[in-house]
Amino acid sequence: MNVKIQFIIFFLIFILIYISLNSYVFLRLGGLLGIQKNFLYLLILLFTFSLPFAMYIERVFPNILSRIFYTVAALWMGILLFILCLLLLYEIIRLFYAPPYAGMIIVIMVSILSIISIINATRIVVKEIKIPIKNLEKNITIVQLSDIHVGTIMNSGFLKKIIKEVDQLNPDIVMITGDMIDASARLHKDMFSVFNQLKAEVYFVTGNHEIYEGADNVYVLFNNTKIRALKNEVVNSNGIQVIGIEFSESDGYLEKELEKIKIDKTKPAVLMYHSPQGVETAKKIGINLQLSGHTHFGQIFPFNFLVNMFFKYINGLYKLGDMFLYVSPGTGTWGPYMRLGSNNEITVLKLIKDRV
Repeated sequence: MNVKIQFIIFFLIFILIYISLNSYVFLRLGGLLGIQKNFLYLLILLFTFSLPFAMYIERVFPNILSRIFYTVAALWMGILLFILCLLLLYEIIRLFYAPPYAGMIIVIMVSILSIISIINATRIVVKEIKIPIKNLEKNITIVQLSDIHVGTIMNSGFLKKIIKEVDQLNPDIVMITGDMIDASARLHKDMFSVFNQLKAEVYFVTGNHEIYEGADNVYVLFNNTKIRALKNEVVNSNGIQVIGIEFSESDGYLEKELEKIKIDKTKPAVLMYHSPQGVETAKKIGINLQLSGHTHFGQIFPFNFLVNMFFKYINGLYKLGDMFLYVSPGTGTWGPYMRLGSNNEITVLKLIKDRV
């Protein structure tokens, strides 16, 4: 199917869902607060189309006002989720008891949750994990970054903050498992030069947002940087095999590409793939550790329950027989600058010799 037609279909579906959610939230909450419907209809249209319009303005005419507009429009997505969840909870409670001032209570609770979520999104947590690996010549420290989403909200200042933290960790290898860009803002040639501050080798594989932007448009930004993009290939680094598979939304793509990779089973192998899929094939060909991201661990509670409906593995370390899988909750945020029930994470993976 033509890419433009796919985009139009996606956009129409998004608008249909978004206007439905906004309609329910504004009409229901507005009714509880005693707001006139004519004004609510105007708000529904305004808040539904604010995000796509802000995205367009930010891409075509980027400036400080467009960034503020986009940030506010994106934040509304998270606020909308909180209002929706609390309204649904109210619908259940009122079957047994009609609480007075329900509208004001919901507004206060949403305000508190939103403030907590925004503050939490400014923090970066460093998580360290030790993983025993067979046939390892020496202990190795890998730092995994994933889903940074450098763009309008998570800008170059946020990326500099990440690199400063990573440099202090002194890893042997840095592995970036996709979605380094957000595809919300224009790309510029020096946006990843900050990676040159690192002493470690840096490897990268694409995520879905690089596909949206155009992988070749992203790869060219790595010129004159330490970042090496792995395109369905294996390289040797620090005594381990690093396999990087580009992201694809095609069914069975990862499995097909993995079967083409020749792996030396006498050496440890680490697979980088954006989405936590294909683990059975990875086990079969001798992968010791798979690093993935993509899920954000839902980013904003209770989205983690929804994400769990689509992905079997959504966060943290999983031991799958002789293989380990680590799913990063992401180093940045997508959409609303919010996190609730999850953290922006820099993952430090200490690979140690397995004595068994």
